[in-house]
This record gives sequence, C-alpha cells and structure tokens, in this order.
Amino acid sequence: MNILIVGSGGREHALAWKIAASPLVKRLVAAPGNPGMAAQCELRGVAATDVDGLVALAREIAADLVVIGPESAVAAGLADALQLAGIPCFGPTAGAGQLESSKAFTKAFADRYGLPTSAYVVCETEAAAKAALDGFSAPYVIKADGLAAGKGVTIAQDRGEAEAAIHDAFGGRFGAAGARVVIEEFLEGEIGSLFALCDGEASMLFGWAQDHKRAFDGEQGPNTGGMGTYSPAPVFTPELVEQVRERLVEPAFAGIAADGSPYRGVLFVELMATKTGPKLVEFNVRFGDPECQVLMLRLESDLVPYLVACANGTLKDMPPPAWRDEQAVCVVLAAKGYPETPKGGGEIRGLDADLGEGVVVFHAGTKLDADGTLRAAGGRVLNVCARGATLEAAREKAYAAIAKIDFPDGFCRTDIGWRALAR
Repeated sequence: MNILIVGSGGREHALAWKIAASPLVKRLVAAPGNPGMAAQCELRGVAATDVDGLVALAREIAADLVVIGPESAVAAGLADALQLAGIPCFGPTAGAGQLESSKAFTKAFADRYGLPTSAYVVCETEAAAKAALDGFSAPYVIKADGLAAGKGVTIAQDRGEAEAAIHDAFGGRFGAAGARVVIEEFLEGEIGSLFALCDGEASMLFGWAQDHKRAFDGEQGPNTGGMGTYSPAPVFTPELVEQVRERLVEPAFAGIAADGSPYRGVLFVELMATKTGPKLVEFNVRFGDPECQVLMLRLESDLVPYLVACANGTLKDMPPPAWRDEQAVCVVLAAKGYPETPKGGGEIRGLDADLGEGVVVFHAGTKLDADGTLRAAGGRVLNVCARGATLEAAREKAYAAIAKIDFPDGFCRTDIGWRALAR
C-alpha cells in the first residue's frame, strides 16, 4: 500500500513509526512531516491545511489511504475533498469535526443526544460572559469556542482570574477561536482519555491513557496541549470503560450520523470520572497528542488494517486490538516559555546516543539547519517515550533518556504518572 500521513507533530511521528512497521506498506509519505519522521517516510512540503495540495499529492503517489493527523486538517475539510476525489481517508469530515472545532456545538450536541456533561453557558460578548459567571462558582472553567491548539482552556481559581481569561479570549489571544466563549461547571473527579474507532456505522474501543495538561509539576501553571501521558491508566476500570462506551461513545457516533455526518476515524473522548459516573469534558476528532505516542508503543496489532477498515467500512470484521502487557510513558520536552512564548531555535544534541532499551523519541517541533544541526521549532519539541514492565520502570527509562539529551532551552515535568503511582 501507498499511504500519506498528514501532519508534522509528535502524534504524526508516532503514527509514522507504527505504520512503517506494517508489512502491508510499500510507500509512506508525510506532509509536511518533521526531521524525525524522515527515518520512516518521505517528507513532502505540503501544509496540513492545504487541501488542494494534499489531494494532488495523494493522487501523485497513488495513495491507497490518507491518514489525517491534526484537527486543523479535519476542520479545513480534507476528508470531504478526498471523498470527492475517491481517495480512501482515515479521518472525519468537517461536519463531524465540529465535535472538536466548536465547543458550543459539542455542548448542544450533548444536550440533544443525552450525553452526560457539565452545566454550561455559551457567550457571544465579553460583557455577557462576565455576567454569566454569576451562575457558577470557583473554580471557573473558561474555554475558547474554537481550535486553540489545546491552549484555549483556563481553570480560573477566582473571579478576577476568570474575568481576565474572558477578556483575553475576546481580546484576540486565540484569534477567531475566541470569538465565542463557553463557561462550564467545574467537574470534580479524575480525568482520562479514551479512544474509539468508527467506520460510519460500526465502532470499536481503541485504548485509553491519562495525560497532564498543566505546564509544571504538581499540576501547576497554565494549561498546555499536554506535558506527558501514560497508558494504561488505573482510572479506567472495566466498569468505567463500559460506562463510557454506553453513555458517551456509542451515543456520539449514532448522534453525529443522525446529524448527517457519519464518523470515520478515531474519536478522542476526554472525560471526568465523577462520583456519578463519567461526564464528557470534550471530544477531539483525532488521536490525542501525546496520548497517541503511548498507545502506539503499547499496540501489538498492526495498525494499518484498522485504519483501512475505518476508511472502507469494514471495521465490524476486525478483531479487538491486541496490546502489549507493558506500561508506556511519554514525557514532553518543551521549549522554555511554553505555552505562552516558547523560545525557538535552541540546539538539540544527544539524540544519537544510546538512550536505552524500549525508549523511543518522537519529534514534535523540530527543524534541521542546512548543516544538519537540529533545533527547536515549536512549543512542544520532543516526546521521550518508554515501555516497561511497570509504570515505575517505564518512567525511569524515559527520565534516564532525557538526562542524556542536551537541550539547554528545554524543560519537562518530573512527575508524569504521579496519579497512578499515588494510588
């Protein structure tokens, strides 16, 4: 098979790493890709939102399948264009993608189809949003409505911080994504990430993980796109998994199909495990980042047949995926200043060292100079991942590898996995 992967981050590098291991793959191309992905596939300089360019590239390489990585490509309508061109695609249409591209849409969708979620108000103006705070109590959850690279959520501890977050959103901090704001009830419980595949009709659970959104140790600092993750996560008991399937996954797939946009691809359910059962925090219409990284390390099955089955409507014929009887952890090395103003251009050395058995480093935001020097080119720069017999063993491997990487402009959290280890 010839496969085109769309995207350039750590998630896409993890997908490329896993897809390249499949005996079914003849040619693997990434657009635009990143320097780390060059070890697994050809890189082509087409942006993830350049729909026409990507369709043309898929035709050029006679792609048997296009795998959409980032939500930006979903929102741009790449799956719709590929469908019109007759090219199989793993990834939902823009219509189905509204489950991520608009938090207001998702809240209304949850109301319509009875999905348990938090109380909320959608606000069109700064004044209305500040007034709406009267109906909530601290801590306040303030969300930009649109896509904000995982950084559009503020958990405000007091009224002043909440009003400042509202002002920032309407003041243009997130661009068009902040033109509307959703204020939500703060949910008490433990957060988790569950993934499910769908081919438009049949669906299948596809692993779970737990990540760390705050920038610094001890869940301090601003929200980020994710500073690390681990899988499996103890919060996902068999009972919770079944509740999520019945109350969130299956109703969501049925509902979006009833709305006229059958879902084809992977749905990321971010949920809060509360005393009264799982409640929806938000949907994402792609593999999580960095959750995808630990899922790919643990996945024993060949990934490609599952991607193909979602694209061609044969998921019902696939067996449940097989997982390694190991733990996996991912620690994000980010550029200093992330998520506000990450320092760019810092040199990275040491990736050619022996980082240890079971360690894999995925590039998330890197670039190569003409002389071959590797530099930071984003907020989240590297994903240092490891497998181990236990979470403690996997963590030790990941942090030992980080100690061998020379990236003076980088930082990471040192407590990834603390919730599981504290049980």
